[in-house]
Amino acid sequence: MNRIVHIGTGAFHRAHQAWYVARAGGWRIDGVSLRSAGVRDAMAADDYVYALEIADASGRRIETLDVIDGITVATEAPATVAALIARPETALVTLTVTEKGYHLRPDGTLDLAAMADDVAALRAGTAPATMPGHLLAGLAKREAPLTVMSCDNLPANGRKLRAALLALAGEAGIDPDRVTRHRFPSTMVDRITPAVDDDLRKRVTAAGAPAHAPVATEAFTEWVIEDDFAGPMPDLAAASAQIVQDVAPFELRKLRMLNGAHSTLAYAGLNKGLTYVHEAVADSDLRGLARAVMDEAAETLPDAVRGDAPAYADALLRRFENPHLAHSLAQIAMDGSLKLPIRILGTMDERADSPACARALREWESWLDQEFAAGRVPDDPAAKSLRAGRASGLAARALLEGRT
Repeated sequence: MNRIVHIGTGAFHRAHQAWYVARAGGWRIDGVSLRSAGVRDAMAADDYVYALEIADASGRRIETLDVIDGITVATEAPATVAALIARPETALVTLTVTEKGYHLRPDGTLDLAAMADDVAALRAGTAPATMPGHLLAGLAKREAPLTVMSCDNLPANGRKLRAALLALAGEAGIDPDRVTRHRFPSTMVDRITPAVDDDLRKRVTAAGAPAHAPVATEAFTEWVIEDDFAGPMPDLAAASAQIVQDVAPFELRKLRMLNGAHSTLAYAGLNKGLTYVHEAVADSDLRGLARAVMDEAAETLPDAVRGDAPAYADALLRRFENPHLAHSLAQIAMDGSLKLPIRILGTMDERADSPACARALREWESWLDQEFAAGRVPDDPAAKSLRAGRASGLAARALLEGRT
C-alpha cells in the first residue's frame, strides 16, 4: 500500500487533508509532529481514530475517521522522520506547519541565518530540527521520485518550498539533484478549523465517538492542487479536490479575500472586545469593513477568478456567520507580521488607494498597542521587534516593511 507522510498533524490536517485521503480510500498516513507529543498522546489513546465534527448553519454532525496509523514526535526520534520520507512505500509527503515553519525571509527566500544549526547537522550527518531540515534529510536518502506537497497559506507554496530546500542543500553540501528529482506542486487549501474546546469534547463524548483528539470544522471545504506529481497519488479528485494546471488565481483569491478579511475581523473584533468570528461579522461596522477588504482585493485578482469574486465574497460572509463554529479571533490574530504582507499589503500594492485595507493595518496597530500596554506578548515570531517599533512610533506598514 502506498503511504503518505504528513508533517504537522494538527487540527487543520485532520479536518482537511486526512478527510480527503479517507474519502479517496486506499492510502494511509504516517504523521510527524516536529515538537509536541500532545497530539500523538491524545490520538494514541483512541488508536489514532478520531472524531470530526462538521458544522454549518443547520447544525452539527460527527464523522469518525481512521486513516492515520501513528505519529512520530521528531524531538523523541529525530532520525525516524528522514527514514519515513526515504522508504520506498512513501509516495507523497504533505505539510501543514504554518507560515513560520518554513523559516522564510519576507522576500520568500530561506532565512539561512536561522537555519545555521540545521546546516551544521546536515553536514555532520545528524538529525536536524526544522521542517526544511528534516525534509531535506529524507530526500537526501531517497532514490525514487517523490511528490512533496505544501498545504500552508503561502503564495506559490510548492515553488517556495523547492527553492528553500535547494538553498539549504547548497549550504549543507548536498547534491541539488536530491531536491530537483522530486515534484513540488503548489496547492490552495480552505476549511475553517477552530481550536478545540471543552464544549466540543463534551458533544463528541455524548455522541459516543472517540473523544481524546476531536476536531471541529465547517461543512465547506476546498483543495486545489497543481497537476505536477512524481508518481502514484490518492484519487483526491474523487474526494472533491480540484486538480488544475495553475493554482495561483485560486490561492490569490483565498489569501486576499478570505484570509485578508479574517485578519481584519480578528484585530478589529478584538479591539471591540469580541471573541469569535460570528460575533465580529454580526457587527454592522465590521461586516462592512470585511466586505470592503474583499471588494478591494477582488479588483486585484486575475481574470480567471475575478468574475466570480462578488459571489465568493457573499459565500464567505455566510461562512463567517456560522453560529455553530466557535472560531476564535485570537487564533486568527497569531503571526500577524507573517500573514499581513500576504493578506493585506499585496492588495494595497496593486491599488492606488485601499482605505479598507489601510484600516485593517491600523486595527493591527491598535491591537498590538493594547497587548503591549497590558503586559502581554503577542503570539508572533517578531513580537520583540514589533514592541520596539511601536515604542518608537513606527506605523504598521513600516513595521512590516522593516522585516524585509
